[in-house]
Amino acid sequence: MEKIEIAKVTLKDINQLQKIGKQTFEDTFGAQNSPAFMEEYLNKSFSKEKVREEISDENSEIYFAKIDKKIVGYLKVNFNQSQTELKDPNALEIERIYVIKEYLGKKIGQELYNKAINIAKQKNLQYVWLGVWEENSRAIRFYEKNGFIKFDKHIFDLGGDKQTDILMKKYLRE
Repeated sequence: MEKIEIAKVTLKDINQLQKIGKQTFEDTFGAQNSPAFMEEYLNKSFSKEKVREEISDENSEIYFAKIDKKIVGYLKVNFNQSQTELKDPNALEIERIYVIKEYLGKKIGQELYNKAINIAKQKNLQYVWLGVWEENSRAIRFYEKNGFIKFDKHIFDLGGDKQTDILMKKYLRE
């Protein structure tokens, strides 16, 4: 199996992050959503300004997964006030784990997930949480397999289309 390298994203990586962000989101959700809503969401969420802001945020960390120097996936985690919902200082939010379609099933998502859990453990946080689209059964199974439990729901705005995300959490310590 090819070696997966996990590398922290810096400001010099803005273009690559924009590219993989749009590509993987489109791959994952494009078929089930209207092109107009997708375009609106992608333009807003992956604009240069937004991506620069995310990379510069001291309460967020972003990592690329690379195989042979090719970026094949990425991870975004948030702490404290940068969490999208709970803003719990004892928690880490996994906001994004995305892998390029051709690389699904090659354990890249698992490596990125492991990185997130290791960050949470290094920071001695109590739990990890995330939101996952209720219709993304592949992702829900992945998180359940990794010990996450459902605890709530919230609305995710996809470019004007209101969708339901399931909130899931995993305790690392009591």
